[in-house]
Amino acid sequence: MATKTRKSLLRATAAKAAGLTAAVALLTVGTMTQAQASPSAGYIGDGYANNTHGVWCVQHLLNDVAEDLGHGRPLTEDGQWGPNTKSWVKWYQGTAPFNLTADGIVGKSTGGWLLIEGDQYYGGTNYCYNYVPSNF
Repeated sequence: MATKTRKSLLRATAAKAAGLTAAVALLTVGTMTQAQASPSAGYIGDGYANNTHGVWCVQHLLNDVAEDLGHGRPLTEDGQWGPNTKSWVKWYQGTAPFNLTADGIVGKSTGGWLLIEGDQYYGGTNYCYNYVPSNF
């Protein structure tokens, strides 16, 4: 499998973002009389409650992004927050062209971009959407 360049990754991300925006818009219109499905997932990182599912999702989505950029799958997806996961969160925050603060904390901006850039089976508005904080 050929490694994606940052430019092609950005194009793919823009396409995913556009598709996700359309999907969220349709979901919002279709559920106006129902309770909002937007999660209230807590931040993930040092000093936070760190839901096991949320940490697993961060590890999985980071592995997807790292693999797309030619770094393999560097994290064990065990749902345990630790220095290696924090280090890769900082790596992602520092290399992503989304003006993220490289603090090692998965807040709404970092979480939102991971949901968009990671694999869409778990990312987007799928499984991990309930466990990873996001802006959408």
